[in-house]
Amino acid sequence: MPDAAELIVRPARGEDVAGIDALLRTCFARADEADLVRRLCVDGAMVLMMAAVDGATGAIVGAVAFSRMAVTVNDRAVPAVALAPLAVAPAYRRRGVGEALVQAGLERLEAERVVLCFVLGDAAYYRRFGFHEDYAANFVSPYAGEHLLALPLQGGLMPCGVRGDARHADAFAVLGEG
Repeated sequence: MPDAAELIVRPARGEDVAGIDALLRTCFARADEADLVRRLCVDGAMVLMMAAVDGATGAIVGAVAFSRMAVTVNDRAVPAVALAPLAVAPAYRRRGVGEALVQAGLERLEAERVVLCFVLGDAAYYRRFGFHEDYAANFVSPYAGEHLLALPLQGGLMPCGVRGDARHADAFAVLGEG
């Protein structure tokens, strides 16, 4: 297994599709996440997909997707994305691959002037990037609750009293079905 210096984190390319699909099917018990990524791409909702590539083998060993959301803050539309899914091949876990993917994606999104990023996940993991459930608490969402977290990207602060709606892309309806 290569050291971290031999891992390449970059935006996903067309030739990565099969490798990312295989990774998602390996990392998750069901095909829901692979189907989600496919639908996000087909629907035009995918904003950014980052890939971690083993520099020695060229294999895709990690991936993270960021998709467009319909978010309003105080009745004004703001550029926002959802982070999902994040996947790292079992042999590469606990080596900083997921962290590198998320951080690289967030940096690109901030440069593109995205205002908010939401994630539905483990607060203990995502807080290391600045996500917090308090940032998501005043947003109406079908996913509202302790596992919905948000991160303000432009300046890293959420003004007091912000209220709004947060709607994930339609493709998210496939999660949890079946």
